[in-house]
Amino acid sequence: MELAQVRLLVSDFHGCYRFYQDTLGLTPQFAAPDGPYAKFTCDDGTAGIALQERAQMARVLGELADAPDGYRSLVVLRVDDLDAYCAELTGRGAVLAHGPAPMTDRMRVAHLKDPDGNLVELQEWLTPRSTG
Repeated sequence: MELAQVRLLVSDFHGCYRFYQDTLGLTPQFAAPDGPYAKFTCDDGTAGIALQERAQMARVLGELADAPDGYRSLVVLRVDDLDAYCAELTGRGAVLAHGPAPMTDRMRVAHLKDPDGNLVELQEWLTPRSTG
């Protein structure tokens, strides 16, 4: 089994597309700012985040509320220099909801929200995870 993508169902497709492309700096695999679907890759080329209009998926499934209540997802992106990346993001108009701040003794994090209210966590690992 292979993870193909994490897909967010969004109501504000255009705003979210611009956020993931222009604010976070992810690369769209193809231009689709008006939807109904887009997929973004991370710097290392791995499949990252996909967006799909909630209304389209609601039509496919015959269910789904217009918008979820409360947080339903958390996108986590790892960066090498959290302070520099946060400064870059706020320079592009992003508003941090939290941090940068320590999460554990091995990791620092910052949080922000996309235009649909999905939480995005930025992580900087201070010490590598043990693999054993």
